[in-house]
Amino acid sequence: MDAKIEIDGVGRRRAANACTEPCAIERGMRIIGGKWTGSILWHVKDGPVRFNDLARMIGGASKKMITERLRQLEDQGLVSREVCDTAPITVVYEITDLGRTALGFLDQLRKWSEGLPEGLTTAKR
Repeated sequence: MDAKIEIDGVGRRRAANACTEPCAIERGMRIIGGKWTGSILWHVKDGPVRFNDLARMIGGASKKMITERLRQLEDQGLVSREVCDTAPITVVYEITDLGRTALGFLDQLRKWSEGLPEGLTTAKR
């Protein structure tokens, strides 16, 4: 639904087709927009990844944060988790078919951000 502002005959402004619930973009951002979520999906795209290896690949994210994001992604059906019967026990994560549907726009986002001016991507408030 496309919301827009309309002006009535006496100059009052009102929103036409206003969103009464999260729009599709907001729904998508709530699922995949969390910090490290896209990175996790990107790093598990090529096959099963052990938790500690994933933590090594994602610099700057704590293991606690990675664990939280992986649990969310698993609950949403974007990644699967398997506990391997090895000594010591290992846990591997793999992207699901649903998770693969996000890879196209994550790749587009990667390409877009690689083309941004360096100062824009590192600027902090």
